[in-house]
Amino acid sequence: MSPRGPVGVALVGAGNISGQYLRALGGFPDTEILGIADLDVARAEAAAREHGVPVAGDPDTVLALPEVEIVVNLTHPAAHAEVATAALRAGKHVYGEKPLAATAEAGEKVLAEAAERGLLVGCAPDTFLGAGLQSAVRAVRAGQIGTPIAATTAVASLGPESWHPDPAFFYQPGGGPLFDIGPYYLTALVALFGPVAGVVATATRGHHERVVGSGPKAGERFPVEVPTHVSALIEFVSGPRANSVFSFDSAAHRIMFEVTGSEGTLAVPDPNTFGGPLRLLPNGESTWRELPVEGTTAGRGLGVLEMARALRAGEPHRASGSLGLHVLRTMTAIVEAAESRAYRSPDAPALRGGGGTLTTPEPLPLGWDPTAALLG
Repeated sequence: MSPRGPVGVALVGAGNISGQYLRALGGFPDTEILGIADLDVARAEAAAREHGVPVAGDPDTVLALPEVEIVVNLTHPAAHAEVATAALRAGKHVYGEKPLAATAEAGEKVLAEAAERGLLVGCAPDTFLGAGLQSAVRAVRAGQIGTPIAATTAVASLGPESWHPDPAFFYQPGGGPLFDIGPYYLTALVALFGPVAGVVATATRGHHERVVGSGPKAGERFPVEVPTHVSALIEFVSGPRANSVFSFDSAAHRIMFEVTGSEGTLAVPDPNTFGGPLRLLPNGESTWRELPVEGTTAGRGLGVLEMARALRAGEPHRASGSLGLHVLRTMTAIVEAAESRAYRSPDAPALRGGGGTLTTPEPLPLGWDPTAALLG
């Protein structure tokens, strides 16, 4: 018989993003935060005091807690695979921040480890579970724009170094606008259209060094090791195409996500958020219509909660490791396409391993409520 009551959760990584997870997961009746860890133990202890978490320490400390069922991996991308593997070997299910790992090969090994041990892996982003993107998926499936033909997406800025106190990791392997912001857009596209068939792309670096703009390291220079402007043309198995730009080189801040169909165009909300607005422009009309946005806007941690409930029910969960791996393989294919100037598929043998077959996530049921206590 499965345990009853809230699912025990521990966080590894007490950096900037941890506060959002601590607030959300601490407010869900079906999850209970039992520990938080960081290599900087003092930082973990400070977060524990602020959020009322009973145990703080290094990663080994929280992995040893027997009541912890899910470890939430909030470390830097370069450490995602190592921390996830340690948690799996400690007998814990894992939900990690995006990307699943720094490389597709490392991501495949994580999923293979989990499969061998009969454990679950989940992966951010979970923004596609929010009201805005869920409503967009339902609108497309209901035929609001007819047959989907294409999407145009763009996210552009000057990068995170103006506000992040330690931004160098954004510009190391596993980072850059493609691997940092791309998962939000690519996950939303896969939720709308299903798996990616292949890509062509171009990529460049606008600067070979960047400067920290705030915090105690302000003024320090650091190297840029990854492309900072990426353009990709993405083909989906189901037929539609997407033209997507990911840039940390643009003074013009842009967020765009439009889906074109045979009967109209849908303006999709920012996929880095959980809400609306959602707008429809039918063919032959000049005025956008607001569509209803239904669902939750509870924030980061929804994927952990949905995974916890699925774990107890013995059902598949939506923000899955297989979805995270497919997005990671797609990003890897984009990089390889840009380097080779040739078409690349995320299902090519070099990118296909232990991830299994991707099943497009079904929309959450209307009325799915993160504040409900469903686990007894």
